[in-house]
Amino acid sequence: MFQEEGSSSVTSSPLQLFSMMSPPPSLGSPYPWLKELKSEERGLYLIHLLLTCANHVAAGSLENANIALEQISLLASPDGDTMQRMAAYFTEALADRILKAWPGLHKALNSTRISLVSEEILVQKLFFEMFPFLKVAFVLTNQAIIEAMEGEKVVHIVDLNAAEPAQWVALIQVLSTRPEGPPHLRITGVHQQKEVLDQMAYRLTEEAEKLDIPFQFNAVVSKLDNLDFEKLRVKTGEALAICSVLQLHSLLAFDDELLRKKSPVASKNLNGIHLPRVLQINQSTLGELLEKDLVNGHSQSPDSASSSPISSNPSAKMDNLLNALWGFTPKLMIITEQDSNHNGSTLMERLLEALHSYAALFDCLESTAPRTSLERLKLEKMLFGEEIKNIIACEGSERKERHEKLGKWIQRFDLAGFGNVPLSYYGMLQATRLLQGFGCDGYKVKEENGCVVICWQDRALFSVSAWRCKR
Repeated sequence: MFQEEGSSSVTSSPLQLFSMMSPPPSLGSPYPWLKELKSEERGLYLIHLLLTCANHVAAGSLENANIALEQISLLASPDGDTMQRMAAYFTEALADRILKAWPGLHKALNSTRISLVSEEILVQKLFFEMFPFLKVAFVLTNQAIIEAMEGEKVVHIVDLNAAEPAQWVALIQVLSTRPEGPPHLRITGVHQQKEVLDQMAYRLTEEAEKLDIPFQFNAVVSKLDNLDFEKLRVKTGEALAICSVLQLHSLLAFDDELLRKKSPVASKNLNGIHLPRVLQINQSTLGELLEKDLVNGHSQSPDSASSSPISSNPSAKMDNLLNALWGFTPKLMIITEQDSNHNGSTLMERLLEALHSYAALFDCLESTAPRTSLERLKLEKMLFGEEIKNIIACEGSERKERHEKLGKWIQRFDLAGFGNVPLSYYGMLQATRLLQGFGCDGYKVKEENGCVVICWQDRALFSVSAWRCKR
């Protein structure tokens, strides 16, 4: 464990103390007492400030939001402890949301921003290497495919996010040892970057040739939301498996403005929370604080429970995709998604849920990587920071990071005509062994309604589920 800053027990809530303190009268005044806070006190006060700032942003009180941002900037740091690092990115997201009120200013400040494909590929590679989540998902997915394709002579796998060849290299190796001999394997990879698909084609073809497995790779350069399904080249007589890793949630994006015109009530939904309840909390750690009722009625957003009905918001792209996939009659469809509720209708709902889930993700890195790690900083900034900004600062079709809980995906697939295929005990055993070898005790897997959730401590962060067409 990398713990580089000591902490002390807090016997009385620092938030109670802070709530009685009057901030200095002028905006430019220094806050020297903030620098004297101990680690736990600082973490708790940062949560208080983030909630306060978000309330002011939601209410349109920009002067008060600016005061909160000024105080947060003195405490947050992208290379500090868990809460300091996380607060830095939530602060940036809240500031970005404020700037969007002035489109010209926002566009001018971002006009020279360059998004390099090489950096996007790098950060995805870092996520694969520094966390076990995708490795566990790949193990569970491959085992489900092997079991479903037993005895099949022609197997076609459609990968809707063909970014990491390691998964299919492992599958090719297992298929080469089948008692009945390997099948003819065809993999169709979908990705918006041609160079990613070229690298995957080279790596998989090389492995298949080495193991003497008949193999074809079909590259489809496309985003998922405008995919031409004919390019998947699904043929009759082949056993089809479809795999999607962290992709489907982006199809839930819709135009909020159209929804508001149809339903004025939706735009009047809760945008703020009652702060005095927050100030009464007596907890000593971030995790304990976030696991309690942060605010009256907001420990969970209204649609975060797995049993709640799926959103009634229009999502034509999701409907089109699921209808098309159902039409292919796949023998198996395996879906990996973030198991978080970041698709609430209001800023405060999303902020509270995001604080929970990203606190766990940042804590994972705190436990396995030093604070000075450049790879850790890149991953937090370029992946988590951008996700947080999208969740907090964006609305409508621009908000792509619409992560939802497993229960909602179960309802959605059921309505689309898919039936759940329980993941096997052997797959769970393999996943558990992988986590045991990762060198950190906090990771675990749990079975949930025939699916698997991958957790940090007791917080579910990712889900893996398998499906087949109901006929």
